[in-house]
Amino acid sequence: MKYALLIYAETPRESYDSMPQDAREAITNEYIGLTTEPGVLASEQLEPDTATTVRVDDGEALITDGPFANTKEVVGGFYLLDVSNLDEALAFAARIPAARMGGAIEVHRIVERGPLPRHLPPSQAR
Repeated sequence: MKYALLIYAETPRESYDSMPQDAREAITNEYIGLTTEPGVLASEQLEPDTATTVRVDDGEALITDGPFANTKEVVGGFYLLDVSNLDEALAFAARIPAARMGGAIEVHRIVERGPLPRHLPPSQAR
């Protein structure tokens, strides 16, 4: 079963930024170390304050910077897992440093549909 683990971290990152360099390096190494665990398919840190939101209204794309919600936490990254069950995903989530540093980890099961159908290029679709 595949799971997406969304990492919510406190904003601003004052507690992390105020740590000694060696403590920050240890936490970074924990994140990197988790990427080598069995079942980890992908993991990425998201660039802060670079999100763009797209909505479509009456067929027109409305593009805005953000979201810039006034919230305590923001999505800072994710892990994509392929594990046997929810308990394994939850145990992995509990090992992510943000979970013990004032953040939270959202665990979502991914709907597995199989391979997507291949589409012909527009020039061959007729």
